[in-house]
Amino acid sequence: MNVSRIALVGGVAASTVLLLAGTASAHVTVQPQGEAAKGGYATVNFKVPNERDNASTTKLEVNFPMDHPLASVSPQPVAGWKIDVTKSKLAEPLEVHGKKIEEAVSKVTWTADGKGIEPGFFQQFPLSVGQLPEDADQLVFKALQTYSNKEVVRWIEEPTAGGEEPESPAPVLALSAPAGDAHGAAADAKSGDADKAEKTTTVAAESTSDTDSTARVLGIVGIVVGVAGVAFGILAGRRRAA
Repeated sequence: MNVSRIALVGGVAASTVLLLAGTASAHVTVQPQGEAAKGGYATVNFKVPNERDNASTTKLEVNFPMDHPLASVSPQPVAGWKIDVTKSKLAEPLEVHGKKIEEAVSKVTWTADGKGIEPGFFQQFPLSVGQLPEDADQLVFKALQTYSNKEVVRWIEEPTAGGEEPESPAPVLALSAPAGDAHGAAADAKSGDADKAEKTTTVAAESTSDTDSTARVLGIVGIVVGVAGVAFGILAGRRRAA
């Protein structure tokens, strides 16, 4: 009886965890392919799951942060979807590779040509973006998800550090350390490895030298002992003959 109760409680707990995990993860998110390093370029994917059982997702609108405008935004074609890129004039022009940029992408919209994202499925929408800001740790993209029944879900709530996840969180792209720092770390690591290798070689050489010296000493001692043995044998033979 107790075993049955324990099994029942365990099953309910596991189901609850899975249900909560599904609810927490079922929203529009953005992730880089590899890393999104500060000051560099990256390919990112907006992942859009369908949360409804009776409707398909037919449109996704992603708004770009204009406080950290991106000079280059190139969407990858997605089969079954039409893509519209909206640009807006910047309050302050950007300078990228010596060229002034007076407008930047403010929104990208994907509209389904067919059924869209049906219940039980998800879709990824890739973009090449850059140059990523050097003075920010993350970029927040506010997104609107439209269903075939005209329902619009607004993923626009910005998360707060140390706070609980909002009910409708906006997609957040975390930015990693600049690539230069990574290269520097790699160079330091290689230098450290080279030092270790050199020390290991020196120790090995010293060890080999010590081994050779020991072998030579033992060889000489062996020869001396051998000569002494022969001499002792000769003397012993002479005494017996006398």
